[in-house]
Amino acid sequence: MPSVEIVAVGTELLLGQLVDTNTPFIASELARAGIDVRATQSVGDNRARIAGAVRTSLARAQGVVMTGGLGPTIDDLTREAVCDALEVGTDLYEPALRQMEAIFAKFGRPMRANNRKQAELPAGSRPLDNPHGTAPGFIAFASDEKFVACMPGVPREMKPMLREQVVPFLRERFGARETIVTRIIHTIGLGESEIDHRIADLFGSYENPKIALLAHDFRADVKIMAKASTADEADAMIAPLQAEIVRRLEDGVFGYDADTPASAILTLMRSQQRRLAIAESCTGGRIAAAFTSVPGSSQTFVGAVVAYDNAVKISQLDVDAGALERNGAVSDEVAREMARGARARLGADVALSTTGVAGPDGGTAEKPVGLVLFALDDGTENSRTWSFRLEGDREAIQQRATMTALNLLWRYAKGQEP
Repeated sequence: MPSVEIVAVGTELLLGQLVDTNTPFIASELARAGIDVRATQSVGDNRARIAGAVRTSLARAQGVVMTGGLGPTIDDLTREAVCDALEVGTDLYEPALRQMEAIFAKFGRPMRANNRKQAELPAGSRPLDNPHGTAPGFIAFASDEKFVACMPGVPREMKPMLREQVVPFLRERFGARETIVTRIIHTIGLGESEIDHRIADLFGSYENPKIALLAHDFRADVKIMAKASTADEADAMIAPLQAEIVRRLEDGVFGYDADTPASAILTLMRSQQRRLAIAESCTGGRIAAAFTSVPGSSQTFVGAVVAYDNAVKISQLDVDAGALERNGAVSDEVAREMARGARARLGADVALSTTGVAGPDGGTAEKPVGLVLFALDDGTENSRTWSFRLEGDREAIQQRATMTALNLLWRYAKGQEP
């Protein structure tokens, strides 16, 4: 079966200075187009190593899709490396040169000589226009007709080039007549092993569609993938398996595909015409950030108070100074008063608070590192607190506490017992 490999270029990827979001995006777009990805790899800004990666990938697959290293600087070496791997020279692509000159003239800046190399493409290649930047992409061809499709590393330039030029080329090249549709079932509050226990028999019963279990961000998802002639056919194949998985995981399924815990909570509360506020201490604004990342969140999420210092808890959330003195900031009473204060001060219907010991210091025998308390106040007798002992370093504790808070809020909004 025809396949390609993906190569991401950039030393910053190998040093952990930049997270590679291009490779998963390219892989998902190719899967949707019915193009099989055989393998992926990252390589630094080294001409010989990039050329070696291209040769290795071409030995295993029918083509290579690359991103990165097409800029004007001395460490942008993808063009030269592809020429080395394919043993070809370069041709000047005049339209790209004219476009660059126009862009620099528009902003009143001189175009340096090093920018010219962006328009020098491997001989015999097919140019890929870049209306969103100065570096054109290209599809270069080996003597055996295998190909190397190269795109800029800047996502806002790469994504439209991939969708509008590279994917159509690949579909025509491979005669792709199938598509791969993916459905992600999002869960919260269910551990990976618990999910596996509930659906283990389904893994061996299906090949198309197939199931994968993904654990991330201190929760787990179930992914269903189906290959068919059309997206509608793939959806029809997925539907009965999705229904069975949801039936088995019903108490933890909050949404699908692009849904997030925060978006699911806001959708529920919006339907209930309730407004939400947050009071955070140990989570430092992470819960609020989850809600404000959702478009339209201001219809339901009114705001948050990050009350790290006790003086802020007193002045902004009306926490009783005596409660802080008697019990300390990490206590049921203070958590309750933080939630109550956030609801009243911000004019919300429901408020959740967090307070705890994120570490690495500050723990005691009675209140160890990882102890996090949550309180929910809705102005009724339903208001209550929870106490959790969370594991990990400071970052992990804060992340786990944030996901725990979202789990509590989602189950509350669903009318479930958190």
